[in-house]
Amino acid sequence: MSRSINPEDSVRKKLGELLDYKIALLDGAMGTMIQQYDLQENDYRGERFADWPSDLKGNNDLLTLTQPQIISSIHQQYLAAGANIIETNTFNANAPSMADYGLEDLVYELNYAAAKIAREAIDHFKASGQQETFVAGILGPTNRTCSLSPDVEDPSFRNINFDQLVATYSEATGALIDGGVDLIMVETIFDTLNAKAALFAIDSVANERGIDIPIMISGTITDASGRTLSGQTTEAFWHSVRHANPISIGLNCALGATELRPYLQTLSQISECYVSVHPNAGLPNQFGEYDQSAAEMAEIIREFGEEGLFNIVGGCCGTTPTHINQIKTVVSELPPRQRAVKSRALLLSGLEPLTIDSNSLFVNIGERTNVTGSAVFRKLIEAEDYESAIQVARQQVENGAQIIDINMDEGMLDSETVMIKFLNLIAGEPDIARVPIMIDSSKWSIIEAGLKCIQGKGVVNSISMKEGEEQFIEQAKLVKRYGAAVVVMAFDEKGQADTLERKVEICRRAYTLLTNVVGMDPYDIIFDPNIFAVATGIEEHNEYALSFIESCAEIKKNCPGAALSGGLSNVSFSFRGNNPLREAMHSVFLYHAIRSGLTMAIVNAGQLAIYDELPEKLRDAVEDVILNRTSGATEQLLHLAPQYADNKTTSTSMVDQDWRGLPITDRLTHSLVSGVDTYVLEDVEEARLAAEKPLDVIEGSLMDGMNRVGDLFGAGKMFLPQVVKSARVMKKAVAYLVPFIEEEKDGATMQTNGKIVLATVKGDVHDIGKNIVGVVLQCNNFEVIDLGVMVPTAKILEVADNENCDLIGLSGLITPSLDEMVGVAKEMERRGDSRPLLIGGATTSPAHTSVKIDPNYDGTVVYVKDASRAVGVAQRLMREPSVFANELASAHANKREAYAARAKSPLRPFPQALVRKARVDMKRKAPAPLKLGITELSPSLEELHEFIDWMPYFNAWEFSGRFPDLLSDPAKGPEARKLWNDTQTLLKQLMDEKWLAPKGVIGLFPARSLGDAIALESDDNNQVVLLHCLRQQKSREDLASHSLADFIDERDDYLGAFAVTAGHGIDEHIRRFEADHDDYNAIILKALADRFAEAFAEWAHKKVRCELWGYAADEAFDNEALIREKYQGIRPAPGYPSCPDHRLKLVIWELLNAEKTIDVTLTESLAMWPTASVSGFYFSHPQSRYFTLGRIDKDQIEEYANAREESIDENETWLAPVLGY
Repeated sequence: MSRSINPEDSVRKKLGELLDYKIALLDGAMGTMIQQYDLQENDYRGERFADWPSDLKGNNDLLTLTQPQIISSIHQQYLAAGANIIETNTFNANAPSMADYGLEDLVYELNYAAAKIAREAIDHFKASGQQETFVAGILGPTNRTCSLSPDVEDPSFRNINFDQLVATYSEATGALIDGGVDLIMVETIFDTLNAKAALFAIDSVANERGIDIPIMISGTITDASGRTLSGQTTEAFWHSVRHANPISIGLNCALGATELRPYLQTLSQISECYVSVHPNAGLPNQFGEYDQSAAEMAEIIREFGEEGLFNIVGGCCGTTPTHINQIKTVVSELPPRQRAVKSRALLLSGLEPLTIDSNSLFVNIGERTNVTGSAVFRKLIEAEDYESAIQVARQQVENGAQIIDINMDEGMLDSETVMIKFLNLIAGEPDIARVPIMIDSSKWSIIEAGLKCIQGKGVVNSISMKEGEEQFIEQAKLVKRYGAAVVVMAFDEKGQADTLERKVEICRRAYTLLTNVVGMDPYDIIFDPNIFAVATGIEEHNEYALSFIESCAEIKKNCPGAALSGGLSNVSFSFRGNNPLREAMHSVFLYHAIRSGLTMAIVNAGQLAIYDELPEKLRDAVEDVILNRTSGATEQLLHLAPQYADNKTTSTSMVDQDWRGLPITDRLTHSLVSGVDTYVLEDVEEARLAAEKPLDVIEGSLMDGMNRVGDLFGAGKMFLPQVVKSARVMKKAVAYLVPFIEEEKDGATMQTNGKIVLATVKGDVHDIGKNIVGVVLQCNNFEVIDLGVMVPTAKILEVADNENCDLIGLSGLITPSLDEMVGVAKEMERRGDSRPLLIGGATTSPAHTSVKIDPNYDGTVVYVKDASRAVGVAQRLMREPSVFANELASAHANKREAYAARAKSPLRPFPQALVRKARVDMKRKAPAPLKLGITELSPSLEELHEFIDWMPYFNAWEFSGRFPDLLSDPAKGPEARKLWNDTQTLLKQLMDEKWLAPKGVIGLFPARSLGDAIALESDDNNQVVLLHCLRQQKSREDLASHSLADFIDERDDYLGAFAVTAGHGIDEHIRRFEADHDDYNAIILKALADRFAEAFAEWAHKKVRCELWGYAADEAFDNEALIREKYQGIRPAPGYPSCPDHRLKLVIWELLNAEKTIDVTLTESLAMWPTASVSGFYFSHPQSRYFTLGRIDKDQIEEYANAREESIDENETWLAPVLGY
């Protein structure tokens, strides 16, 4: 039975009790305090080291032996300042660090002496009984890293290994305990593998001595990337060290408190233990000094405390007892953070986290980095071609593997050495190392060698009870100590389990041993119930697949929390050599096994057939075998097999390759229409060699194909996502030919249907629709020059002139863009331009184009509703400009006449509108918010995902109908489903790799109505901010005249404001897609970012209703009800029907300091940047509702301008779309 360091009263218990009721104080910087003594070389040496051959100045740990009174005095100063936990002076008291001074033999003595000094300081202080105090023995990071190579020429080289670190950390831990520490802190962790060695050492010492050693863990985020020096994110770091069951997890050093905030928030949200933070006193100045005063730092810490982010707080570089005392003052009355609920998930990590829970999709484990399963990989390793071997690993990750399995079990290899070298190499490849590693071997020594190389939380594959329980338990304890999850084979002393009963029996027995004896987290257990080959011709093998599938559900039921895995390729072993058939078997097997509870499997992530896309006859035959449905299933599948036995094929989706025998023009057309680029470069090269000039390939075969795409799209036989895929293929083909065309330099130019310049106008940042129009026009042989967003008039027209464009296309989403478009038309008229002007975008309309834009330009102006109409419009403008211009002129005139007639309907005079205001019962208003003021939000993408409304996404792709009914529509369904599947693939990658970083800010403020304005008291010295609202002037007698101000009481009421974004992080991925000529995925990504921003707005509004304001704490609506706005309250946004004045965004930005807080800016037209952003106000009254303001008259504009203290002209400009005169 274990005993604690202090057997009379467990330190873990005492410290836990303290942290449950108050925030504990850690001490501050030791080094900063030592600097104040201005010690010289002789001071460091003392008498004992007077003749030491090396310089010793700067070796602060040595002062424990040479100047113990200084170290003791510093401890006492921090205790007097209020510290509950003081740290030993042992940051560098380890062999690698001391080796720089030739003092590595002093590790034990340094740690022991430092612990004694701290213990004596505390014991002396405890006599006064002022506060509960503890000594934390410090294990620092060392000056060498286990995850990084110091040799740029050899990324596999390490100047220290795991075992060496364990040895020195074990020695230090033993000495610290002998000297009297209460707990151990592993701190300033910049390489998680070093920290795992320290944790391994602590657990080993605790096990040897039969004691409990409480552990504090503190990592270091090195810069604004949000990662440790060795590349891990905060969440991945937590996953990697969580196995040590620390009493606290935290962050320290490198950054000041302000900079640490987002990463501390992450830790606070996910860790079930206590959270600590001891930041630097700001960032160092140009002289390496820290300028942040104690008061400044304490104020930032106060904000953290008010948010409930930590349980333990102290200081690192630059902090002093004054800082700690100031911090004590501000946190003394604050409640401690409440610990997060323990995660019910398998938490893995590479450089980035992987969370596998009941809501997770199936997890693909890449199988190709396995010398026993891949001859290609084996040959690369045998040839020591590690560069190519790394590329195999990279391809697995790129193809969707969320974990990669690495196996080096080969008789002719030094498997242990090769495993270490390969793992060290991929540690330096962030695009591979981001995913967790599965270390696969039948030899325990190789598994251990691998575990000593990975900083993340990996998976051991595998252990079993085939050698009995004793070895099984011993290995499982080591797996736990290394901090890995484990695959357990359904294998015992009697052999492998081959029946349902045996599989369940063995897994249940192993589960009991692992959870009750080893103490392993059930969620770290992964059972492999053995996948065996079927269709072997041996009758008893017929049940193998079915018994595995059925065992998944039974094991899940009997072993709660455990996951399930298997080696997928085994099931199809009978058909090796017939890849298409094997893929079909894998697809069918996975379909049924996943439904039965299979969590993951080792697969070739790049070669998985889709169950629904398998030929029906093949799928039925395979299903008969997998599910053992008929006695002749094997014979039937053997009969079908030759039809798929083409060694050149690698996928069932590519079995039908008859088109490869078609003439080259037809092959290119097939690639373009199908949107598949597998053979396009090969075919383009063939076409180039056969053509007189490379330009002929573009104008001939490729344009023939694109014309076919255009015809099919125009006939409604292709849908927009298919067209964008076609454009991707076309772009790759053209990019391949460009160098050959430039080589000729004969002046030839490609013949097109016309050239158009497209731009989102100045002040507007929305471009998804414009991009789609550009792609569709390119597919129809128009040359498109896309100038992007926020483009000034002068640049649009300058490019149009310089590039000799035939057409100009303008896009915009926000209402100020309408005036910009009018401005472009006026400037074109002033210049004497005659080119047709195309107008489009969400805020544009046929009426506005006819009434406001067309009268300002003598040339042709045409409204384009969407991409499907853009081609027809552009073609007519080029082919029959005069006829089309006359038709448009007549249509514009008719619309202007109709608009003029409609505009004559009377408006209610503004004084009457005030009298007819909506009657709102203020007795029903919501209570005061639970949390007034500003709240910053940074939800995960997973949290926002469930709030996505998908219908607008399909609308962006020009699919009409309701979601999800659209997916089963007879005409649109097949392509809508393909778009849906492609979207889900990119969405998964986006979420797994955290491409987007959602950030938001909410403010809830006291408010009261003042006529048609709302007065808000901001956080800034109770400053009153006025929100001016507009009122309906519709003249119908049965209608009230609504204003948003009606929903706020004249006293004692509240209003909220918010700004959220999901656009940060998108740009680099958009650039990557565009560089690869991949408009399709670029558009998907932009549309997804918009969906996440809207989902963020929905999520945040729910958080306000249920938590921050709290007036609907019991609300229980599903997402469909949220989309239909069944909840109490509204969130109108500036620029939308209830609140058409975009300038109210300026009020939001002033209240929330949104530009500084979440880095969202407003353009001069008050569009938000990044584009994927949403802002608005929160009204809580149960009678509050959305309404359309409609047209307003000049009498209200005059009142509104006067109230805002602005000119009437300025207000008429901003409110032009709603003017009724």
